[in-house]
Amino acid sequence: MRSTKASSAVERLNKRSEQKYSMGTNGKGLFWLSLSGENGLSTKLCESMTMDDFVPFVNGLGPQVVKRVSKLDLAFSKQLVKK
Repeated sequence: MRSTKASSAVERLNKRSEQKYSMGTNGKGLFWLSLSGENGLSTKLCESMTMDDFVPFVNGLGPQVVKRVSKLDLAFSKQLVKK
């Protein structure tokens, strides 16, 4: 099922964030994001959207992971700019 890409994005968001998010879907293949509350109620954070819109939306939420860059990568980037 194509929702694997969307559910993976929500799983990554839950790992980065202290809050718990969940994903909902309907029969038309549209997705929405919900925030789980302490009292068991969930709050819908966005309107229903296609997977192509949903995944970047979820990836943009919460704290972002800083990508590691090695010394070799930095040196290579500098050489590319010089030429």
